[in-house]
Amino acid sequence: MISLDVKNNQIAVSVMGQFTLDDYREFEQAVSYGIQFQGTVDLLFDLRDMLSYSLDVAWEELKFSREHKNDFGRIAILTDDQWMAWSMWVNRLFMSADIRLFDDLEMAQAWLAGNELPATAG
Repeated sequence: MISLDVKNNQIAVSVMGQFTLDDYREFEQAVSYGIQFQGTVDLLFDLRDMLSYSLDVAWEELKFSREHKNDFGRIAILTDDQWMAWSMWVNRLFMSADIRLFDDLEMAQAWLAGNELPATAG
């Protein structure tokens, strides 16, 4: 299950429980709409309450990332899961976005707002 919060060119996504393909498609629609009307979008993924996701979600994420590799400005990922850190590194290969990993919501939001953070922040 996901919760989406869209404000101007920023989309905040909170994932709770299992991240399903239907959830991912809902996210894709919000991003596509944002790109169409705002241009480049920034993302905040809060994955702290995500329990799992399926292989079809991972595959869809890879395809979507490649199709929209230049449509993202900053992507903040809020998690303490090391698997997400590895996934973030893989996504950097396919995207031109600045992707950072955070364990603090306020720091992630500040960075998305354009505030510079200490080098140890992400």
